[in-house]
Amino acid sequence: MSAMIVRLPDSLVERIEAAARQDGVSVDQFVASAAAEKLAAWMTVDYLKQEAAQGQRADFESYLKAVPAAVPLPGDELPGHD
Repeated sequence: MSAMIVRLPDSLVERIEAAARQDGVSVDQFVASAAAEKLAAWMTVDYLKQEAAQGQRADFESYLKAVPAAVPLPGDELPGHD
């Protein structure tokens, strides 16, 4: 494992400490988990952007044409389309 020094405002440190206590984990565990969650979200967005860049409009439209025309199930209606 590696150590990292991060300078944070006192008010943020206090909130992190309180949240870690409430979650029943150490401050180190809480911050490591928060950093991992943020990194996972960032990597997911990056992955989705890469996948979207490879998409072809014609393929998408072909896929949509395969969807049968049907009345939406209750709760699936578009808002404002009664």
